[in-house]
Amino acid sequence: MKSYYQVSCLLTTTCILLFGCGSSSDGDHHISASTSSVGKKIFFDESLSSQNNQSCGSCHDPNNGFSDPRVSNANPVSEGSESGAFGTRNAPTAAYASFIPLFDAVSSTTADGTVSQFQGGQFLDGRATDLVTQAKAPFVNPVEMNNTDKAEVVAKLQNAHYANEFMEVFGANVFDDIETAYNNMTLAIAAFEASSEMSPFSSKFDAVMAGTESFSAAELNGFDLFKNKAKCANCHTVNDPPERSLFTDFNFFNVGTPVNTNNPAFIANNSFRDQGLADNLHITNPTDRDAQRGKFRTPTLRNVALTAPYMHNGRYQSLQEVINHYDVIVSSAEAGFTPMGNYPEIDENIANELNFGDPNFAPALGLSPQ
Repeated sequence: MKSYYQVSCLLTTTCILLFGCGSSSDGDHHISASTSSVGKKIFFDESLSSQNNQSCGSCHDPNNGFSDPRVSNANPVSEGSESGAFGTRNAPTAAYASFIPLFDAVSSTTADGTVSQFQGGQFLDGRATDLVTQAKAPFVNPVEMNNTDKAEVVAKLQNAHYANEFMEVFGANVFDDIETAYNNMTLAIAAFEASSEMSPFSSKFDAVMAGTESFSAAELNGFDLFKNKAKCANCHTVNDPPERSLFTDFNFFNVGTPVNTNNPAFIANNSFRDQGLADNLHITNPTDRDAQRGKFRTPTLRNVALTAPYMHNGRYQSLQEVINHYDVIVSSAEAGFTPMGNYPEIDENIANELNFGDPNFAPALGLSPQ
């Protein structure tokens, strides 16, 4: 088990090195700046929701690393435009999302023998192949922006204060066809999400990698732990300069996250268990889907100090709790502590790095199952 000093170093590194603004992108540079600027206006336009009170930026606020500032462990899921409407997952950061590869069947194996059979895709389960596809969903999702259909969204877009700019970018006849207008709207959003505003690579870590700043002693110790002994970098990949780091391998794993009983889905039905990648309909073989139960895409650690709560269900409120999950709880299980309760939300397909012969872990330091 790591010492308090080691954990503190690791936390220091995670919080300080990765603290930066939003997300930029080397992808989609062929998209014009005007497309991106229109996309930004759409991204922050609350009038495109059923109650004129929610935009993409409501759940992906630039001041919170493009995550939702309204959520916490106690309230882990974003509320939709309609009062009392909730999804089932903690909204991930939209920063640096343009770097996520297209969803595909790409197999890889960790040093400890854990196999990931898929990679990439938007949403935590990769069900949207790319950014454009992802942007189509929230506007007509009843628990998000709650429009009746695409026609309602396009009608609102046509009346927006930036409608003339939208036509300048996509053509004077863009509103003549609903599908065309809707698709171009999501293309514009994707262009903004691929902009340097959302992927600036402006953290201290980037400056250190560029040779313009240096780590403090604590940060250097934490970085060494992150890459080596703590094995964080096994999944949260660190690239060698000049290649920039996204701190993710884009692969899918079940890391044994416990149920969050504050999740509205669990409150409504205490047998609710998020199936993760198994619900991705791009995986057409039912047997293949069973092998993906409980797996979620490795998230980027960019802006991680800003994006609490953590895990797909918002189970942990602080980075200290996340480190306890991987360090203290797993180390306790490894040391032979008696398992207490059914700890993982999905006790199948758990990564070898966390599974010590029993799907039940020994909660420690106050992190008992809820």
